[in-house]
Amino acid sequence: MTRKQQHYKWRLVGNVILTLVMFTVISVILKPVFMFYNHSSFSECTLADYMAVIWHGLPMDLSVAGYFTIIPALLALISIWLHPTLIRYLHRTYLFLAALVLSVIYCTDAILYDYWHFRIDSTPFFYFFSSPKDALASVSTWWIVFGVAMLLILIFALFFILVKTLGRLPESKGIAKERLIASAIMIVMLGLLFIPIRGSLGTSTMNLGRVYFSENQKLNHAAINPCFSLLTSLINDENTQDQYRFFTEAEANKLFAKIRDNSTKGGTDAVFKMLNTNKPNIVLVVLESFSAHIMKSMGGTPNVAVNMDKWANEGVLFTNFYANSFRTDRGLASILAGYPAQPTMSIMKFPNKTGSLPMFPQKLKKAGYQLKYYYGGDADFTNMRSFVTTAGFEDLVSDADFPLKLRLSKWGVPDEYVFERALVDIKQQDANAAHLTVIQTSSSHEPYDVPYNKLNNKILNAFAYTDNCLGKFVNALKQLPTWKNTLVVLVPDHQGCYPENLDNYTPERYHIPLLLIGGALKAKGHIATYGSQADMAATLLSQLGISYSEFTFSKDMLNPNVPHFAFSTVPNAFMMKTNDNTVFFNCETNKTILDNGKTPGVNLPYAKAYLQKLYDDISKR
Repeated sequence: MTRKQQHYKWRLVGNVILTLVMFTVISVILKPVFMFYNHSSFSECTLADYMAVIWHGLPMDLSVAGYFTIIPALLALISIWLHPTLIRYLHRTYLFLAALVLSVIYCTDAILYDYWHFRIDSTPFFYFFSSPKDALASVSTWWIVFGVAMLLILIFALFFILVKTLGRLPESKGIAKERLIASAIMIVMLGLLFIPIRGSLGTSTMNLGRVYFSENQKLNHAAINPCFSLLTSLINDENTQDQYRFFTEAEANKLFAKIRDNSTKGGTDAVFKMLNTNKPNIVLVVLESFSAHIMKSMGGTPNVAVNMDKWANEGVLFTNFYANSFRTDRGLASILAGYPAQPTMSIMKFPNKTGSLPMFPQKLKKAGYQLKYYYGGDADFTNMRSFVTTAGFEDLVSDADFPLKLRLSKWGVPDEYVFERALVDIKQQDANAAHLTVIQTSSSHEPYDVPYNKLNNKILNAFAYTDNCLGKFVNALKQLPTWKNTLVVLVPDHQGCYPENLDNYTPERYHIPLLLIGGALKAKGHIATYGSQADMAATLLSQLGISYSEFTFSKDMLNPNVPHFAFSTVPNAFMMKTNDNTVFFNCETNKTILDNGKTPGVNLPYAKAYLQKLYDDISKR
């Protein structure tokens, strides 16, 4: 046996180790690249911060590298026995696919972080595959061209590096006995790969919280490997039963019972009656990205939502109202189903689960209401058509129902034409029937290309445009004889991107208005009760005297006998806010981010129980 034959098996081992090292090095190098690209978020970082990010993120990078090394190790094992030409072809193909996957994940992650302020999860892919056009609507054409160009450069750069360093597997050498020994060694190597993949030899395995090291959450985010973040999200989308196990079932039930609304019938004597009729026409307007920060009446910027500010003194404004989450699909589920948003998934991804949810519109339909939904964009985006239809809307107007000449924006039809279409239909409604009309706006979303020019700030100008369209619509409604029997409900789907760079872990990130106006409203004023979008179902049904007992997570905000709180989620974190305590908790690190108020620590166990019961409920659907 030649010396070359004797060293063959160790060359195979060396190839596996080199593969692990190369994939690790790629992840390490791309960390500062990510931080440089998102320089606005990391402009104050020092060299020490960069090194800390790399060091603390290294175990997760090794874990991801371990995953990427499994197939090359298997190919190396197979190459001991099979013809080398086929193995070389498969090996090169795999290296190209690895370069492609890494490039897509890292590029998408880097671009989205500036908007979302968390590392990539399954959400953008859910958006893209439901409607590619809408998923890219927030991005300009030039940015798409630039992004594609950078993606291609990265793909071929990584492929070149991988081929140059890993492209040649050692050729099979030796008699059958030597091949058996080499095979045994490679099997051991495959087993050893699970050490970096797991992250330790102990009981704990690699998780996102392992890389957190700083009070600066952005540095923690930078340490996360986006491939691992995406993989975790994909796994958690389906695995709801085992997530957020803070308490035993009995303990969670006991805590949850103390904060839920146990009413079975709305309109009890304890509840203040805001309406002068039991069956008003309801116009629900879901305002894209509106927030308290653009309303002077809520302490925000003046001269933006001027109509909303005017109506704040004419109707009922809930001043301590919060979005349940940060994206439209989560917000719609909260508004229409009274179902809180989840930190690891969007229930709208799963029609089989949403089909079992109680729905506010369904309850109105059973009460004799006629339903219609208006949206200027693609109704298939984020499974919206499925969700809206399940909610009871058989009549859905979307971009395809408008002339091509009106589809002027990347999101479809500008708000003014959607409001005009809804107004025409409202004028033709059967006066002897009650109606629920839902209008979902879209123009105040990136890239803010609106046919309006009032404010110099592009973002604020887009909000002012939608507010202007809304003002014209409401003024027209006031001229109709049905106005005296109409309740208009104005609520955002989530807080948008003003002010810019608002931290995900601050309550102000979720502060939005809930505003009620209309001739059917006999009350006016500001209500300071704490609540969230999920509480709208119980509150409105209560006003109509309709039972809301099926809405487990919805509370009547006008019932003084019910505990009141706001609850919001962001990937891997949640907030509960009351008059006496605000708590923000990071589920990955199992640490409290924020805990202040008159009674610190009071809300945390209740918030944990609330989230645990939510995931219990999801797993059963």
